[in-house]
Amino acid sequence: MNNLLHTPDGVRDIYNGECRRRNILSGKLKKVLDLYGYQDIQTPTFEFFDIFNRERGTVSSRNMFKFIDREGNTLVLRPDITPSIARAVAKYFHEEKIPLRFSYCGSTFINHSRLQGRLSETTQIGAELVMDSGIEADAEMVSLAVHMLLEAGLKDFQIDIGHVGFFRALADVSGLSEEETGQLKDLINTKNYFAVEAFVEEHRIAEDVSKLLVMLPELFGSVDVIARARNMTSNESALKVLDYLEKLYSLITEYGFEKYVTIDLGMLSGYEYYTDIIFRGYTYGTGDAIIKGGRYDNLIGQFGKEAASVGFVIVLDELMLALERQKIPVPSYDSQSLVLYRPDCLSQAIRTAASLRAIARSVSMIKEDPGVSMEEYKDYCRRLNIESILHVTDQETIEKIDIADGSIQKMPVPQA
Repeated sequence: MNNLLHTPDGVRDIYNGECRRRNILSGKLKKVLDLYGYQDIQTPTFEFFDIFNRERGTVSSRNMFKFIDREGNTLVLRPDITPSIARAVAKYFHEEKIPLRFSYCGSTFINHSRLQGRLSETTQIGAELVMDSGIEADAEMVSLAVHMLLEAGLKDFQIDIGHVGFFRALADVSGLSEEETGQLKDLINTKNYFAVEAFVEEHRIAEDVSKLLVMLPELFGSVDVIARARNMTSNESALKVLDYLEKLYSLITEYGFEKYVTIDLGMLSGYEYYTDIIFRGYTYGTGDAIIKGGRYDNLIGQFGKEAASVGFVIVLDELMLALERQKIPVPSYDSQSLVLYRPDCLSQAIRTAASLRAIARSVSMIKEDPGVSMEEYKDYCRRLNIESILHVTDQETIEKIDIADGSIQKMPVPQA
């Protein structure tokens, strides 16, 4: 029977104060999305396997939770929400030509190896700007991400911006096969300097290209990285990418968020649907990115509607971990009280609770148990972050007990 009390590897229960803080934080982030005009959308937790198959550029099949419905269709718990948004846009907005803004909050599921010690279910809050191919949309999306992290309470964080087209421009003239390009991409993405150098030497890539490929893991930092890279290549496609990133940075400066942005020309993504810029947000106290995003101009087209788009997600679990380790509180919007009443004072307790709820205070009611001491009730309140006990001792009097300092104040029972 005790086995039934445990959750499977990779998932966990969230309750009490943590659950409340998550909900409050989600509300704060949602408020910023509303300020930028993003409209709510909700897609199913599970969909047909083909929505997320490798051809769409999402995670590999072995990393999905798959099951079969009664008609024999293969279904999966969504490993990524963006393809679901793409499907929904193609279905419901097929004739729309003007840009659309969507926001969402939901769980994603990735079947990690139990040895990795990572959560299989995570909560993501995201934004998608659909049918806008302009650099202005990219600047808005990066700036929105910065604004949301500031609203969450973070002060020390960085958004790293890369562009898949820079590596692609070098790979296209390197003479590598598709498989070899994938191997090199993995080495660069993990910033494995020595392995990258050994790889380009082994495959005898032209010196002007190989020199820049070896340098890619080091080409990150301030906007000056763009000038450094420009001096190292004459590749026309690569130079266009650098011009684009330089202009993007200047637009982010217009928003006033440039100090939170760095350039990383060695950044690549495991999601193959990204076509241009990609970006990730990092802060200390967590082992993974708290923001992941980029431009995906071809994904919605796979569902029947050509629509250039850009988006990102905030991984709520990682953000909560960072806030906790940085000792940044998630403030509660209201305080909580406990109305503790004797059995013959139910009417008075109901009136007391109603008067507090009328002014938007959170109140719970408990009938007093003679077998439970007042100290036990106080400990209960501390565990649940309840600030005060309103002890209805008779039909006319309330004792207000402050949990923090133990002070007692006598108050009259509200009149009917």
